[in-house]
Amino acid sequence: MANLSDRLRAEGMEKGMEKGMLKGMEKGLEQGLEKGLHEGMEGMLRKQVQLKFGPIPLWADERISTATNEQLEIWVTAILSEDTLEALLALRS
Repeated sequence: MANLSDRLRAEGMEKGMEKGMLKGMEKGLEQGLEKGLHEGMEGMLRKQVQLKFGPIPLWADERISTATNEQLEIWVTAILSEDTLEALLALRS
């Protein structure tokens, strides 16, 4: 039969593992939400670009694909006032 210290150690390890799993799940959820936000903004920008400027050239596709969330947000808003795709994607965060 396990003594008190062994039981407490086992309980502590179990609780620690549960906390670790929860932290891992929280981090995974946070990363998933961030990825979803990024994909949503990228998709929105692509749709806007196609509607305003036509098919997306390869150089622009590469710029959009590698953009940060902050950069995508700037472009999604600025597309309303920019007259060319070149001018839009020249804007920096």
